[in-house]
Amino acid sequence: MAGEAQRRSEWPLILSLLVAATGLVVLTFYNWRNGVLVFSGAVLLAGLLRATLTDTAAGLLHVRGRMFDTAFLLGAGLAIGTLALIVPN
Repeated sequence: MAGEAQRRSEWPLILSLLVAATGLVVLTFYNWRNGVLVFSGAVLLAGLLRATLTDTAAGLLHVRGRMFDTAFLLGAGLAIGTLALIVPN
């Protein structure tokens, strides 16, 4: 019973990792810029999920306090996305 509840609470992390893995596949086999933008979207998604979900519902996205986690993930996602857009080919 506890294992089932714990698995259910890890869906935000799994969703973010699936989007990040998709970005890495796009980066590897197609266009690097689009792949990095998808990866950046995964980090932004993790930040938004951390901001909206409770500590128990966030699962492993909960590392420190909600404000720190959210600010760090959103800042990192914006930085990665900005760099993907301004770095020349």
